Amino acid sequence: MKKIDIAVVDYGMGNLRSVSKALEHVAPTKTVLVTSNPHEIARADRIVFPGQGAMPDCMHELDARDLRQSVLSAAKNKPFLGICIGLQMLFEHSEEGDSAGLGVFKGNVQRFAAADMKDGNGDKLKVPHMGWNQVYQTHQHQANGNQTHALWRDIDDGARFYYVHSYYVKPDDDGLTAGFSEYPNRFTSAIAKDNLFAVQFHPEKSASAGLQMLCNFVNWTP
Repeated sequence: MKKIDIAVVDYGMGNLRSVSKALEHVAPTKTVLVTSNPHEIARADRIVFPGQGAMPDCMHELDARDLRQSVLSAAKNKPFLGICIGLQMLFEHSEEGDSAGLGVFKGNVQRFAAADMKDGNGDKLKVPHMGWNQVYQTHQHQANGNQTHALWRDIDDGARFYYVHSYYVKPDDDGLTAGFSEYPNRFTSAIAKDNLFAVQFHPEKSASAGLQMLCNFVNWTP
């Protein structure tokens, strides 16, 4: 039986080709498999959980393919990377379609408030938030003290990553936040706990900083 180093979860809603190609680029000796098979997800050493589209559709398609339990199990015990909707689905509830999430973490997914969408000059900002934005790394309490997460290794604080989203996560526990961006107000753009790391931006579309993050994930030992 062929070893599966990294499984990219396919529930019909992710930018799967870009994600898998980026992983293959940073880890040419690893087996990267795009799969909707629960047994293959269970066998894989590492899990990447991407997503694009609307939260209600993503949750529906995840359940339609009988992948909910596979994702929940992986989120508990494997190195796990969530991307975009793959971050939002980990929380309890989203304003988008009044949709329930997977409930791995307590908190909500909220839409950028129209009243807040003005820059420092008073000019209107667009929703969705689309394009490059800086990500600021936050220190978290870890076994060897307060420090930034291993997935930020060799990535400058304030490095730019690529976004496409209208909603953002608001964790109940501020300690989950591993990174934030501003549009125009501060919002959580990365979370981390134990074996799990998830981001709102798209590392697979974020040039050298994004590739470095994927490389860090491939080599991460939680």
